[in-house]
Amino acid sequence: MSQSTQVNRRIVLASRPHGAPTRDNFRIEQVPLPEPGAGQVLLRTVYLSLDPYMRGRMSDAPSYAPPVELGAVMVGGTVSRVEASNHPGFK
Repeated sequence: MSQSTQVNRRIVLASRPHGAPTRDNFRIEQVPLPEPGAGQVLLRTVYLSLDPYMRGRMSDAPSYAPPVELGAVMVGGTVSRVEASNHPGFK
């Protein structure tokens, strides 16, 4: 697989929701797919868990979890497949 021609799609928080989140609160970005460095792995997300705590992290109000910064990637639990590895424990 030639990684130099592939891109990574990521979902970033574009604005803070007021009420229920809408598409306008997010942005999909395409960035070059990085080559894994020494001791690193490149993963392909197969499933992404969308959990209730994520809504709280979209707000900048004080909470038990820090807010996601505007322009930052939304994070969540995943099931992923190893696409490339430079780590002896992951092949």
